[in-house]
Amino acid sequence: MAILSMISQALVYLCFAILTGSFILFLIPANKRPTIQVPRGALVISTIGIALFSFFPVLQILVYLVPNGGLSDTLQSVLLTFEVGKAWLFTFIISAILLIYIYLFDYQAKLFSSMGLAITFILILALGWSSHASSYTQVWGFISDTLHFTAVSVWVGVLLVISWFSRNHQNWTNFLKWFTPVALACFILTIVSGLFLMNIIVDDYTNSWPIPYGQMLLIKHLLIIPLIVFAAINSLLIKKKVQSDSSFNPLPWGKAESILMLVIFAVTASLGQQSPPRETAISGDNVSQLFNLVYQGAIQENMTVQFAPNMTAIMLGFVALLFLVLMLFSFIKKGHATMTFLMGLFLVFSGYLALMLSIQ
Repeated sequence: MAILSMISQALVYLCFAILTGSFILFLIPANKRPTIQVPRGALVISTIGIALFSFFPVLQILVYLVPNGGLSDTLQSVLLTFEVGKAWLFTFIISAILLIYIYLFDYQAKLFSSMGLAITFILILALGWSSHASSYTQVWGFISDTLHFTAVSVWVGVLLVISWFSRNHQNWTNFLKWFTPVALACFILTIVSGLFLMNIIVDDYTNSWPIPYGQMLLIKHLLIIPLIVFAAINSLLIKKKVQSDSSFNPLPWGKAESILMLVIFAVTASLGQQSPPRETAISGDNVSQLFNLVYQGAIQENMTVQFAPNMTAIMLGFVALLFLVLMLFSFIKKGHATMTFLMGLFLVFSGYLALMLSIQ
């Protein structure tokens, strides 16, 4: 059930990205972006996916409570009294409205695209309503999570749709002129809101590493490093490359960055399946299996993470930096985007081992 719930949450993020990116790009003049063709079916499936996959948190509660009561009474109670249930019921209704809207109207026309984008944002508000952070502090948790997910949906959505649904790479320089500052603004907003969320959910960042939530949060943050490298390549280096060589196709690099973002989506989804650090004390029973595998010391109850880097950890840190340089070197030497993507994963792997082996 936990794996299915994690997959469903990641698919929810993907559906939001497709809808947000599509509606935004439909609002952009044709001379400021490549020609895109987003099938109506893709938007329909994404809308249905939001309603379907966001039901899994409700399903988990039902599985737990139904044995103690009837299905009908339990379902009514969960949907009408639990915050997660009320949020899903609201999501289902708005998703149904959006689905009808996509079927009835020309979703690519600017007026209807703006309406579709507004309805999608209402769905994002419902997601923030049922988030972990909102359960801790209703107002600031809701605001932080909503801003965080909105910024990510805009950034990832536009890049994903432009990379996978473009019929050509014409007007790429014009596209980068407006998308680069938008992506930078979204990145800054993501970082700032992410810090607020971490302050709400996590008491002590490094001391959360031994438990599953802390492990996934660390991996997510490490994945941001190659993401920044890809963003620099796609916004700066490729811009110069396209200007000097009109035959150069930047789409594979956009696809590689979007896939890396989807990996981060999957890791983020796994965070929703873990008990946050504020609810979990470190003990031998709740330590992450991954941490237990890599950590060289003895695990003690309520242990604190202290750093004492050894030679192995220092060398792995240098290896991580080497992979970062190789990511840039791969592009400069006209390597394939897949190779740069793999270099980014190796960067994360070696950086993770360097940190874990530095813990005393």
